Amino acid sequence: MSTLSARHIPLSHLAPWLLAVPALLLLGYLVLMDNGAVSQTGGYLHELMHDGRHLLGVPCH
Repeated sequence: MSTLSARHIPLSHLAPWLLAVPALLLLGYLVLMDNGAVSQTGGYLHELMHDGRHLLGVPCH
């Protein structure tokens, strides 16, 4: 008789994903949606995000 057993994944295998996914979501927000709401620290960061939008083909103005 066979029984189904749950497969346990160690936390050490999940840790990189638990860090990478929120970081990628934040980066995606900053590049695609920010428009200066977060990047008001100076012109350089705003221009970097603006150029990233153009590079990805996202309309921004």
